[in-house]
Amino acid sequence: MATGRAIHVNQKPVILIVGASGQVGTELQRSFADAGDVTAWERSVADLFHPETLRSLIRQLRPALILNAAAYTAVDRAESEVDQAMTINADAPRVLAEEAARLDATLVHYSTDYVFDGSKKSPWVENDKPNPLNVYGRTKLAGERAIQEVGGKYLIFRTSWVYGPHGQNFLRTMLRLGRERDQLKIVNDQFGAPTSSLVIANATRAAWDKTLTITPEYGVYHLTCAGETTWYGFAQEIFTQHQKRTGEKIPQLTPIPSSEYPTPATRPVNSVLSNEKLQSTFGITLPDWRLALAKVMGK
Repeated sequence: MATGRAIHVNQKPVILIVGASGQVGTELQRSFADAGDVTAWERSVADLFHPETLRSLIRQLRPALILNAAAYTAVDRAESEVDQAMTINADAPRVLAEEAARLDATLVHYSTDYVFDGSKKSPWVENDKPNPLNVYGRTKLAGERAIQEVGGKYLIFRTSWVYGPHGQNFLRTMLRLGRERDQLKIVNDQFGAPTSSLVIANATRAAWDKTLTITPEYGVYHLTCAGETTWYGFAQEIFTQHQKRTGEKIPQLTPIPSSEYPTPATRPVNSVLSNEKLQSTFGITLPDWRLALAKVMGK
């Protein structure tokens, strides 16, 4: 039950970003810089391994908006660190949701395409039945359900293949390996939509601005760049754009099936998500993944 709103008339809304040093959190600080009084928590402030410690911090701050960009995202390592992944991806979001509901604040939380098993031939929609294939997907789904059980004003954005100019991600790994090796073998039978942290942050700001003028349908939304490709196709485009910008020599790429690159965590074959609900509710149309990549590589 709400015990008081986090903002008052003519005051700037207090905005809390959790996971501020990550690739999405970094861009959220940019996109929300002029939206209110922004507080950005890094790991040194917000100990997500002990979620209960967040409660007193949030009650002191009294945010109107909580942006949870923190997550355990090491997909393969999660297979052997189940408890750690569950704490950060499910227990912490529950605490954030409970405190947001207590303040009548809005919670924005990011989830993943990996909540699906990849068996569908067409893009996944929000009401398709989740069936994660790995620990990471299961813990992210548990986080979604924890937030939904608490209720209140929440937006869960499922995104996919996240990369950006900051942090550890596929783009930065490819560029590093391209400098070190002449040949690279890349998986070519997993399909998804590479989505930049810039696109995610900008779309989140657009959705938040919309909530100030309409009463939205709170719940789960898919938020990915338009189009689809494979990891091999993503790598091809990265090196094509890189060579055009720099003139540097690029490595030879060889497409391989997933069976030739075994990993501890099983990945879904098709994790392409439909953005139709996001577009119809908030009027947000996301760019093609190639255009988004060009913007990141131009930074």
